[in-house]
Amino acid sequence: MISGFHWQMRPSCANEHGKDADFPEGIPELVRHLLLRRGHGGGIETEQFLYPRLSDLTDPYLIADMRAAVDRIFKAVDAGESVCIYGDYDVDGVTSVALLQAILRAYDLEPRLFIPVRSREGYGLSEQGVARCLEEIDCDPTLIITVDCGTSSVDEVEELRDRGIDVIILDHHEAGPQGLPAAVAVVNPKVEDNSPYTYLCSAGVVFKLTHALLKERKLKDFDLKQYMDLVAVATVADIVPLVDENRLLVRHGLKRLVSSRHMGLQMLATLAGLSAVPTAAHVGFRIGPRINAAGRMDAPMDALELLLTMDSDRAQQLAQLLDGHNKKRQEEEETIRSEAIAMLQKDFDPSRDHVIVLGSRSWHPGVVGIVASQLMRRYYKPTFVIAIDSTGVGKGSGRAIPGVSLVQAINYCSDCLISGGGHDMAAGLVIEEKQLDMFREKFNRYVEETTTPQQRMPILLIDAEVTFAELTLDLLDSYELLEPFGNANPLPVFMSRGIFPTEPPKRAGNNHLKLFMRQGFVERDAIFFNGADFDLPEPPWDIAFTIDRNVFRGRTSLSISIQDIRTSVPPGEDDQAWV
Repeated sequence: MISGFHWQMRPSCANEHGKDADFPEGIPELVRHLLLRRGHGGGIETEQFLYPRLSDLTDPYLIADMRAAVDRIFKAVDAGESVCIYGDYDVDGVTSVALLQAILRAYDLEPRLFIPVRSREGYGLSEQGVARCLEEIDCDPTLIITVDCGTSSVDEVEELRDRGIDVIILDHHEAGPQGLPAAVAVVNPKVEDNSPYTYLCSAGVVFKLTHALLKERKLKDFDLKQYMDLVAVATVADIVPLVDENRLLVRHGLKRLVSSRHMGLQMLATLAGLSAVPTAAHVGFRIGPRINAAGRMDAPMDALELLLTMDSDRAQQLAQLLDGHNKKRQEEEETIRSEAIAMLQKDFDPSRDHVIVLGSRSWHPGVVGIVASQLMRRYYKPTFVIAIDSTGVGKGSGRAIPGVSLVQAINYCSDCLISGGGHDMAAGLVIEEKQLDMFREKFNRYVEETTTPQQRMPILLIDAEVTFAELTLDLLDSYELLEPFGNANPLPVFMSRGIFPTEPPKRAGNNHLKLFMRQGFVERDAIFFNGADFDLPEPPWDIAFTIDRNVFRGRTSLSISIQDIRTSVPPGEDDQAWV
């Protein structure tokens, strides 16, 4: 296992043999096997999973505070009030602002829009952000609606109330230790007891609010389905679970992406080389990073304008501008990644150190989250990467491994921090430079106390063993019914044994390998992303890989992406390999 991961068969969540499962007609045995591994044993539930329908959407009023939010918005509509939408600077935030603006304009409100600059005001409804918002929006709002932020902004909401400004919060972040703000409505399933909608991102919450508004007052010329591409992009980019209504929204939203009513998304999809029906992976790796790059490089309004403009020339300019932001972000990212790895090579012991905490005064705060994610995957350690400013205050982003809650870790280490919060798997913090060592020590202790050695061991879950001969285009047709893949519905990983290279690997891009292989008489080629980091074992190999559809110049093929390679183990002799 050249990556250091331990290969393990994914435990079955349903009847392993599926003899009694009622699957739709024509589903191949391998796809049935994958469904069983994911707990789908047939019947209505499996039918809805494979063929999600818009009619399966549930009543938006099942979310707490939805009625209060709808009533307050219609009060503003009827009175022609001055309203401001205050959003976050990431994909979820800007898409939420765009969707909320669209529905409010449909009701003849013209809301002001504000997004804070990451390096100046930081995340969310901060004191600095609120001050600049009220100074720049050129009106005296009576209602501020926050999207993708606000749940932990107790003091800021209280200050706005003292100024006679009502606040509605549309969010999906965890509440802070102070409890909830005294807003007119906090529409956030994460703060409810036993809510079934905790999987929603903020754009999903705004979608449900929009649905509720339309149920109350129908609009002849507003088709909510035309905005599902915004929700799909946000849901994928924010890495929330692709289950239930999230899965439905992404499946239908992706179909609209390339022909979107949003000119900017169309141009961005073309620039990124997306196919007619892009996958969630295409959005996650090509669209999301370009939109996020604007906020990371302190130009969030470029991303918002891209989503709002209806001028094709301006949309093309903005798509190219975001692509430029993304290239600058990639340059910054590579510099930080190289410096971080050099730091780890000097003083990092994987057997002793259960976490990674790194900081520097030369790092860009908008890029540290991406590097944290890369380091977490490479070393399989909960990671915080921190950009420290000239005053010695650091802003950091963290990424976790399964079983480690960064929210709980931040609470555990709160005496070392100025502030912090977010999600269990991804969070942010503010810290003084002099507290870095103490934070690293306490964070390490938290992980050691709350996880077992087995939980800290990197595992590569294998869904099925297949032969090269089974990998056909006919298989892809049914396999793609399992999409979209992502959080809570991971991309299936296959393995094949007894693989021999037919020619030496070829370098592709900066750090990737193109492999040419055979199993018996069947030959396949594959891409091994970042494979140049590893020394390949002597053949024969066992390979772990994922599959996808590749369309190039009108020709369709099945592509293979290598996840790991190990020295081949004969069937029946690899019990120890599945540890």
